[in-house]
Amino acid sequence: MDNIAGSDRLLGGRVKVAQPADGYRVAVDAVLLAAAVDAAPGAAVLDLGCGVGSVGLCLAWRRPDLSITGLDREPVFAACARANAATNGFSDRLQIIESDLRAPLPRKFDAVVMNPPYLKAGAATVSAHPLKAAATAESAAKLADWIAAARAALKPGGILTLIHRADRLDDVLGCVGRGFGGIAILPIHPKRDRAARRIILRAQLGSGEPMAILPGLVLHEEGGAFTAAADSVLRDGSALPMRAGLA
Repeated sequence: MDNIAGSDRLLGGRVKVAQPADGYRVAVDAVLLAAAVDAAPGAAVLDLGCGVGSVGLCLAWRRPDLSITGLDREPVFAACARANAATNGFSDRLQIIESDLRAPLPRKFDAVVMNPPYLKAGAATVSAHPLKAAATAESAAKLADWIAAARAALKPGGILTLIHRADRLDDVLGCVGRGFGGIAILPIHPKRDRAARRIILRAQLGSGEPMAILPGLVLHEEGGAFTAAADSVLRDGSALPMRAGLA
């Protein structure tokens, strides 16, 4: 593939990720999101808007028992994701589909995971780089479309896990509230005593369970180093508990 940078590494070097040389770069959000997936053994998981496959790659490393499908509409991202699955030896467990998320899928999944564009359509200046714009800003598919796609892709009782900006939590809840319950929210704080910048949300299709706000994860010490809890997740692949009573 042309215009592909050398491999970056995630999970303390355990996972290799090649991605376009310019445009959007994989961040810690992908590793955090993969750590929050608590699918049952043998579950089929769909990564909506998989990009270069970073979430699926981290999840495949963490959970060898899962069958993972990544979906992205951008040919460059889909090609990178397939190559990354092969490089890491995950091609048998991580399949990539090039398709729009609003298109119907031939099967249902036990779990859906997604890292949708954070910037609300029309509310921010969009990057002139098409791939960066596709990864960071809503376009024809708005947040409600992403949640609707997840809802349509899930089996009854299936689990949705997503990461988003904390200042868009009201938008996320407004969309997830239609058809989902048992919502658990994990705030992600950049440092202690700082407001959360990200949230990870877990919800179950058709559940009647109440909402829970989980103890937050602090990423950095004041000096900039990762906290022990964050380091365990980002470097060692530890799970993020996403159910009340397990945090």
